[in-house]
Amino acid sequence: MAKRGFPKGMGGMGGNINNLMKQAQKMQQDMAKAQEELAEQTVEATVGGGAVTVVATGAKEIREVRISKEAVDPDDVETLEDLILAAVNEAMRQADELAKNTMGGVAGSLGNIPGLF
Repeated sequence: MAKRGFPKGMGGMGGNINNLMKQAQKMQQDMAKAQEELAEQTVEATVGGGAVTVVATGAKEIREVRISKEAVDPDDVETLEDLILAAVNEAMRQADELAKNTMGGVAGSLGNIPGLF
């Protein structure tokens, strides 16, 4: 007659679940800390040979826009608009990269949780 209960090697699952919960809590704390760090770290994008500079946080908040006096031409507002758009888009791209690198380390710890994958 077969024994009832967990198959061989499956006993002690309570310890694994507790370990899993502890690792999940730690990962949640690490992610919160990484998000705080992203909110404080900045990236800077400059376009048009220094005509427009945008500073953004890793949390994608624009902190500063600098426009050189030479870039301001009342007869050519469209070029200035294009420069600002390009600088903002580049700053957002850099912020995405920063977030990917910062959060990637935290998300990489998912592979260490036994039984998750």
